[in-house]
Amino acid sequence: MGRERLTITLRDDMLKKVDGMVDNIRIRNRSHAIEVLLSRALSTRSISHAVLLAGGKGTRMRPFTYEIPKPMIPVQGRPLIQHLVELLRKYEVQEIVFSVGYMKDKIREYFGNGSKFGVNITYTEEDHELGTAGPLNFLKDKLTDTFLMLNGDVLANIDLKDFASFHKEKKGIATIALTGVPDPSRFGVARLKGDNILEFIEKPAPGKEPSSLINAGVYLLEPEVLKYIPAGRAMMEKDVFPKLAKKGLLYGYHFDGQWFDTGTPESYELAIKNWKGVI
Repeated sequence: MGRERLTITLRDDMLKKVDGMVDNIRIRNRSHAIEVLLSRALSTRSISHAVLLAGGKGTRMRPFTYEIPKPMIPVQGRPLIQHLVELLRKYEVQEIVFSVGYMKDKIREYFGNGSKFGVNITYTEEDHELGTAGPLNFLKDKLTDTFLMLNGDVLANIDLKDFASFHKEKKGIATIALTGVPDPSRFGVARLKGDNILEFIEKPAPGKEPSSLINAGVYLLEPEVLKYIPAGRAMMEKDVFPKLAKKGLLYGYHFDGQWFDTGTPESYELAIKNWKGVI
């Protein structure tokens, strides 16, 4: 795609905001910042569909999850997964599919068709656990355009409009939201070349991490991703993303908003104390 040089004049206060975007990671310089802003403003394409993964048993969160599905554990007075619904509604993602399994009736009873939350919720049911990729095989008729997928056990305050703009610019099949953490050695850590994700290094030794960026559990995917998912139980992290990485079709989007994993009682406690909500 060609480019032409353009000279513009901006007020000092506007220029200060433009310069504030430059982080030398995603935004290289002042010109790049202005290009990103224009791309966001002129973009007419929006994401309308999302899949929320809410079928796991949450074994690491027992004894809580003996009586309540993990996506329904409370965070500041509301079910964990409701915070993700509020994030989607904020960015006008109206069509949401819940992939449910364990204690699915409790999730259905609370959310219903989504009308009281300002969205439309439908469900796909797992008779047995299908992993983070397997449920998508039931949704081929619905997922005909770019869609979001979110793990139902994370809290993330991410600018989905900017995420979508980045994904569209890269023209890959999958983009993973990446967040920085103080101790990445406890997670799968992204090894990147530019914005391309080459691989994830699982729980590297302290000081040996290729970056501080980990998978935040929020993805933008093209329908073509379905071709890479095997039948039955399948994991995005092991069965799909490595294939895309080898073909140069997997990208990483670094965001700075709040993020919490609630996979353990310790991380759950941190989320309860520190989560500021979708603002």
